[in-house]
This record gives sequence, C-alpha cells and structure tokens, in this order.
Amino acid sequence: MQPIDLIIQSDSQSSMPWIKVCENSPYFKTENNKSWTPVGQNDAITWPDFQSLFGRHDFSHTERHMAFLAKHGVTCIRMMMEYCQTQHRYLENPVGRFQPNMVRFWDDMFALCEKYSIRLLITPFDTFWMARRWRYHPYNKRLGGPCASKYQWLSSPDMIAASKNRFTFFIERWGGSGVLFGWDLWNEIDPKHAGKDLLLLNNYICEISIHIRQTEMRLYHKSHLQTVSVFAPTLQAHQMTDVIFKHPLLDFASIHMYQKSSIDYPSNAYAAACATAEIVKASILDIEDNRPFLDSEHGPITYFSKNKKGLAETFDDKYFLYMQWAHLSSGAAGGGMRWPYRHPHTLTHGMRRAQLNMARFTELIDWKHFKRRAINSQIKSSKTINVLGCADANQAVLWLVSPENCKGKERQDAVVIFELSVYGLSPGNYQIHFWDTQTGHLEMICKTIADENLEIDYKLSDNVAIAISRV
Repeated sequence: MQPIDLIIQSDSQSSMPWIKVCENSPYFKTENNKSWTPVGQNDAITWPDFQSLFGRHDFSHTERHMAFLAKHGVTCIRMMMEYCQTQHRYLENPVGRFQPNMVRFWDDMFALCEKYSIRLLITPFDTFWMARRWRYHPYNKRLGGPCASKYQWLSSPDMIAASKNRFTFFIERWGGSGVLFGWDLWNEIDPKHAGKDLLLLNNYICEISIHIRQTEMRLYHKSHLQTVSVFAPTLQAHQMTDVIFKHPLLDFASIHMYQKSSIDYPSNAYAAACATAEIVKASILDIEDNRPFLDSEHGPITYFSKNKKGLAETFDDKYFLYMQWAHLSSGAAGGGMRWPYRHPHTLTHGMRRAQLNMARFTELIDWKHFKRRAINSQIKSSKTINVLGCADANQAVLWLVSPENCKGKERQDAVVIFELSVYGLSPGNYQIHFWDTQTGHLEMICKTIADENLEIDYKLSDNVAIAISRV
C-alpha cells in the first residue's frame, strides 16, 4: 500500500469555532464566546455505530446516526486515532505510512461532525488492546517499529518521536477544524509504561504538549485544548495528583472514573452516584486553579468483564442517569463520558434520552461566569433526600435524589412538599427552575432573598435537578 499525499485541511474549511476554557469559570466556551458543555460518550472505529464508515461500506448509516446524536443533545465523542482489538484498523502500518482507508475514515468523520456540530476528543492510541496485542502492533521493534517494550512507551526517545509524527499528521490534515474539542495526550497514562518513573511521565507530557502546541501555532496561530487521562485507581496508587491535576501545560483535567463495587460492579444506582460525587469533589479540591474537570470514561467495567454482558437495560439506564447528574451537580463539566460495556457496544435509547435531558438543562446556567464550589454542607433539607450541589454567589446547580435500599428501590413519597435552604447566595431576585431529570419537565418560580439564605418550599417528586440563577 503506497503512502498517501498529505492534504492539509486549513481552518478556513471549518465553520465551527474552536473550544476554549472560560476566563472566569472552570467550564468551556467557544472562541466566539458562547457556553459549550461536553455531552457525549466514548466510541470507536470498530464499534457498531461507526464500523460501516470504514471503507465507506454504509456512509448513510453513519450519517443517520450522527443526526440522531445531534438530535439527542450530544456535543462530543471521545475516540482513539486507531482501535487495535484486531489487526485491521492501524493508523500506520508500517510506522510513518498512514493507511488510506483510515485516513478516509477520519476525513469522513470530521466532515460529518462538522455537519452535525459534534466535536471530538482525540487520543493517539488504544492502549488497552495495544498492550494485549503488542506483539502484532506496528510500533513493536520486532516488527520494525520504534519501541522494544510496552514498558518503554512513554520513555523511549524513538517511541516519543513516532508519537509526535502521528500527532503532526493529524494536526496537518484535520487540526485546523473546530470539530476538534481537544487532545487527550495519552489514554490512561501509567507509570508502568515509563519504568515507574513519574519524572519520565512528566517529561512525556511536556514533550508531546509542546510539540502539539508549536505545530498548531505554526499552522493555525492558535491551539486546541489539552488533557491527559488516567485510570482512577492508578492515580491513587501512584500519587499522580500533580501530573494529572496541576500540570502547567494541560488546560483541563480528566480521569477515568472507576471505583471498586459502586461503579465497577454496581448493585444500585444511588451508590454509584454517591461515589461519583465524592470523586468529583476530591478531584476539584486537588486541582487548585480554574481549569475544568470532567470524567472522560466510566462504566460497569468489572461487571461486563466477569459476566460477558451488560447490565439489565432498565437498571443500566438508571445507573447512567444517576452518574451523569451526580457528575454535573458536583461541579464537573457535563455528565461524563460513558464507555458502553454492552452487547452490542452502544448506548441505549434510554441513555440517549438522558443525554438530551441534561443538554437542555445546561442551557439554564451561565457557565461562563459560574465560579462553582461544592455546597453540600450549606444545603438543608426537610426530607430524607440526598442533595448534591455546587454554587457561587449568583447561581447554583442542585440534584435531589432519594437513597435506595439494598434492592435498589427508592425510599420516597410519590409527591412531597419539599423545604430546602441554600446558604451563600447574594441578596437579590432569583429564577428557580425545577427540572425532572427523567422526563425533562420544567417548572419555574421567582424568589427574592434579602440575605444569603434561599428558602424553597415546593411540591415535587424525587429525582429533580434545580437551576438557580440571579436575575
């Protein structure tokens, strides 16, 4: 197979504005100053929704799917440049020779994303299958590649040079597009791929980050956002807080939100939501500056691995909904990005409805000026309902959900008169939007407060989000 010609895609070919971090809040906006929230999930070249785009076997199928995503509020998809569970979707083979079918896939993918206003969070390698099938991968030195061992991926100078070349190709061909939300510099970065040396890990991030930014600035005079993802238990085991949350070259922080039992092998959705909220709050405390935080991968990984199947659909829809609202209401950007862990490997229609519901809710908050902090301790409730929330002096996002018993059934009255006190808001006039997280039903009341305490008495059912904003 002959090398393809490099046809650089200029930024004039993209009508989508690039994504930036807000100056006054830990959220995102477009470069033309409109709030933007990542609502989406992980997907892959070989999974059902996009497999027919490869080789253009059924372009119309993929286009219908993209239209479906846009209709359901999806704004972002996280994808890997290649997916190597098999030996037929390598981006390069041999190293440095970019495969025409893969390049055409990405040409089509960027074009469809542009048409339906959906952005991509791109990471260079599918490190999970790359590790398990390393003996077949073109980057393996035994096959003429740059790296002798997977334990040198992040430290080998030849491997880093090849990785830079891969990024350069992507940047020159598609990097001028606003379709690109940002770069995840490495999928689940791990010290074991750098001789267990955190300094070498940090050096990898610096080298790749600077290379990407310099290349983009040379070509487009601006640069896309950068992050690096990590498997949450690895973050905790290797004390990687500074690398993940505080690295000066990264624009936002992201982790893969897994936790034993509650998230990995869930028995009820409420426990998964509580675990999500605690991880988000702890992560935000570790960040210490104004960069956004989001979960870029989560799901029932252990359940799927052990049982070779996904959760029961009704329960999985609830688990998905609970995790996304816990994520948003605790101060993270968007609802997090699910890895499907289902057969077939796609999200359910119930999950898509949940994404649309959240996407509509996000329009009720001015994210560009939302300097949120966790306020769980500043909320008092008259009922046995857990309230998760974040707020600043002028806005708040709350999520109300009943605890569950061991069988996953909510302990609640069907409808209650709910009394809620929220402390810390500035005196003034407020709009309070009550949002049913399952149906999307909205009601709004106005309230004036003379001190820092907002008292809410309202007739509502369980599982409601509340958007509070000062007029």
